[in-house]
Amino acid sequence: MTQSHFFVYLSRLKFINRWPLMRNVRTENVSEHSLQVAMVAHALAVIKNKKFNGNMNANRIAMLALYHDVSEVLTGDLPTPVKYYNAQIAREYKKIEKIAQQQLLEMLPEELQDVYRPLLMDKNQYPKKEQLLVKQADALCAYLKCLEEISAGNNDFSVVKEHLKKILLRCRSPEIDYFVEVFIPSFNISLDKISQDLSL
Repeated sequence: MTQSHFFVYLSRLKFINRWPLMRNVRTENVSEHSLQVAMVAHALAVIKNKKFNGNMNANRIAMLALYHDVSEVLTGDLPTPVKYYNAQIAREYKKIEKIAQQQLLEMLPEELQDVYRPLLMDKNQYPKKEQLLVKQADALCAYLKCLEEISAGNNDFSVVKEHLKKILLRCRSPEIDYFVEVFIPSFNISLDKISQDLSL
């Protein structure tokens, strides 16, 4: 049986730091970001299904979210202002991303590649509404990072927070409104206050 380097590469996502142009009170890596995006995307799908008559495959969406940034283990996390500086750079980065995704796919044993191909490369096999939910969760998690940094006294994230707020308003949906109303206020409360609320 041939050995594969696929999962040892994925384990190194914890060494790829996000927000490289920003001063961070606490550094966030791609591994923990991916986990949070998967949890939030799953929650958005569940909320849509339970509260707004949706028919989303929450588990599949969580998996899609979990793998949404894995190519960064080979490319690094290119800062958004650089990645989208102009259309040409954005196109070229997409090409680099595709090459990295293909390299990761080829690390897998051939008999497993058909399962991982949609997660790594052919995301168009998933319905657009599922892809959109992952993008919304990604934006929500970036917004949460801003709240955490600002509450720790780092105002470098203030402009990014306002930009992300506009993005979330543009892709507004009932499930995002629900998530924002029910879960986000806790991110502005100290752990001591949350603990007090729980003990009442």
